[in-house]
Amino acid sequence: MKFTDGFWQLRPGVDALYGQEAYDLEQQGRSIVATVPTRIIARRGDTLNRPVLTVTLHAPLPGVIGVRVEHHTGGADEVGFDLVGAEDGHGEVTLSAEGATLVSGEVTATITRGAPWSLVFTETSTGRVLTSSAEKSLGYITLAEHAQVDGAPVGNARAGTARQHARHYLHEQLALGVGELIYGLGERFGPLVKNGQVVDIWNADGGTSSEQAYKNVPFHLSSRGYGVLVNHPGHVSYEIGSEAVERTQFSVAGESLEYYIVGGGTPAGVLERYTALTGRPARLPAWSYGLWLSTSFTTDYDEATVNSFIDGMAERELPLSVFHFDCFWMREFNWCDFEWDPRVFPDPDGMLQRLHDKELRVCVWINPYIGQRSPLFEEGKAAGYFVKRPDGSVWQWDLWQAGMALVDFTNPEATAWYQGYLRKLVAQGVDAFKTDFGERIPLEVDYFDGSSPERMHNLYTQRYNEAVFEVLEELKGEGEAIVFARSATAGGQTMPVHWGGDNTSSFESLAETLRGGLSLAFSGFGYWSHDIGGFEGSPDPGVFKRWLVFGLLSSHTRLHASENYRVPWIFDEKEGRDEADPQSAVSVTRRFTHLKHQLMPYLHAAGLEAHRIGTPIMRPMQLAFPGDPAVAYLDRQYLLGPDLLVAPVMSADGEVEFYLPEGRWTDWWTGAVVEGGRWRRETHGFDTVPLYVREGAVLPIGARVDRPDHDYLDGLELRVFPGADGETELTVTTPEGADATFSVVRSAGSVQVTATGASAFSARLAGGDVVVTTDGSLTL
Repeated sequence: MKFTDGFWQLRPGVDALYGQEAYDLEQQGRSIVATVPTRIIARRGDTLNRPVLTVTLHAPLPGVIGVRVEHHTGGADEVGFDLVGAEDGHGEVTLSAEGATLVSGEVTATITRGAPWSLVFTETSTGRVLTSSAEKSLGYITLAEHAQVDGAPVGNARAGTARQHARHYLHEQLALGVGELIYGLGERFGPLVKNGQVVDIWNADGGTSSEQAYKNVPFHLSSRGYGVLVNHPGHVSYEIGSEAVERTQFSVAGESLEYYIVGGGTPAGVLERYTALTGRPARLPAWSYGLWLSTSFTTDYDEATVNSFIDGMAERELPLSVFHFDCFWMREFNWCDFEWDPRVFPDPDGMLQRLHDKELRVCVWINPYIGQRSPLFEEGKAAGYFVKRPDGSVWQWDLWQAGMALVDFTNPEATAWYQGYLRKLVAQGVDAFKTDFGERIPLEVDYFDGSSPERMHNLYTQRYNEAVFEVLEELKGEGEAIVFARSATAGGQTMPVHWGGDNTSSFESLAETLRGGLSLAFSGFGYWSHDIGGFEGSPDPGVFKRWLVFGLLSSHTRLHASENYRVPWIFDEKEGRDEADPQSAVSVTRRFTHLKHQLMPYLHAAGLEAHRIGTPIMRPMQLAFPGDPAVAYLDRQYLLGPDLLVAPVMSADGEVEFYLPEGRWTDWWTGAVVEGGRWRRETHGFDTVPLYVREGAVLPIGARVDRPDHDYLDGLELRVFPGADGETELTVTTPEGADATFSVVRSAGSVQVTATGASAFSARLAGGDVVVTTDGSLTL
């Protein structure tokens, strides 16, 4: 949101007052409180008839400093994010004649007394400046009715879900250093580097080809080794080197603004601190990493259709882990009533048992809305379980489901009522829920607990997914719960997995989908998926097969669409290609599903790392190689886990250009060792993709290709890739929690492997012969 007209002037209808000086500073426990008047106080009379901002610094965790800016404090307390890791007792305060300092681990904040206003954040051990708030950074803005601050309100503008301009705003501007780049802010489908962009944190159902986003997270990560979380679940407007090109500005409506500077030194270190504050990604079951197949959305299907898909996959030796039933498992107009449509699924209990007998998990679609024709509508209305209009009537509209209402998840009884129907489905045999929607949340409503509608707009999806995830954890156990969610905000990473929303069937949409996933990874989300081949439209076989490879080299993999089935053989029929052809969709599905299953000891370990310290499984190049300036803008490749570089093919002719960072890299397919620090251009058939192994890697390879969940230590092979002399340690953890630790020591051309917790395993140098041991050690 822009308030200024160039460097000197304000926009019409805008009045701005800026924090001018740290007039006085005081210590309150482990906090610093600064009185910041909006003019320089030269005499006593200057203290009158002028707003004052109160700035409070505190430390909720080591390496994190919170800054709260307040004008009037007499209003109702507003909800912020659930900062589950925040603790008391952190931070050391020092007051001096020059100013005040708060030290929190590796982040230090210093306020200088007097004018001009100066708040500087530095790295404690080195004194390196991270960022700063300076003259005209702290702004208190008042808008007249005719104020021209930006364009028309956006964000699903029907029925009052659009943002409306408030009267008062607070903004902060943090310095952007020379060459400093900004990443994150949720799952955004435009350029990965956010510099120069205007970003509105406002959940919207806008697809992947617009500036809107399903998962808006007011957290950005800087290439200088820090992050910033704005603790405001409602609308946050960012101007990232746009309105003021030397600064990152964020503004919120109201009388207070709170943000947190998150240290860490490296992008991975920042995410570790950020997810310590907002919550780690949950641990996910191993079976969830396998292939998910869906009925698709508006296609025709019944149990016979479902069985034909499942049996067709089995006949073609295409391993399947999860079958998903989309919306029409319930009767049309009844979403949600949580009842199987008896016209097409007359025996749901028997059907679910038959699917489980085939060793499949079952996922069903839900949303947080209750259509007027649903038998639950009158029940919820009578009990007061729906979000209401100010006049006390139930808020309804006809977009999506006719006469639909929203469950009010701020009402504990409403939440328990909704959860009760989910428990019945789990008891029936449902293993997971696709938690769709949650973005089009209106503003002209009242919530049970009095929450601000503006703040609940983005926070609604958090309460919705919490309700669902809680049921699954309760009934399935920790580490076995999984949702397939579309919308999210800060903290949503604690309830995985999330998929990229409604994309289209083109290479361009494949590219924008990947950008969204990388942006989400920079926002603290450890797992991610997407609709293979695009949700809207019918992809040509080439697009489908290239996307299939990308999907099977993502943390989670789903075949799903809007109007078309996504079973692979349909694309071979369309192309007139023999399924036995290595370039066929069936063969590509088999090859890469088998590969993913072989990699499960490695991927499972990467998932446990996401759960333990917040490092995502899909790692943007900037996160993995922060010291390499050549990767700063790369958005068409990534690391899958710590050691596998993937560059999806996004062209009809199979040509792909990608960058290998410094070091020796091994081509997964050929075993060729190539030098990094340079660009490569390759051409690939449908059965390969640029897949390179990092120097020094030791990859644990599983023995089974038919499923992702098995005993990884049974038949385990360690594949040792070229690297310098020294020791590499890795731990392999089975889905049941058994651990084995392996020490791999390279020395003078030989490799010694020693295991703790495993006696029988094999190992080999990349391209070499397999060596087997039964006594826990071997030499290569």
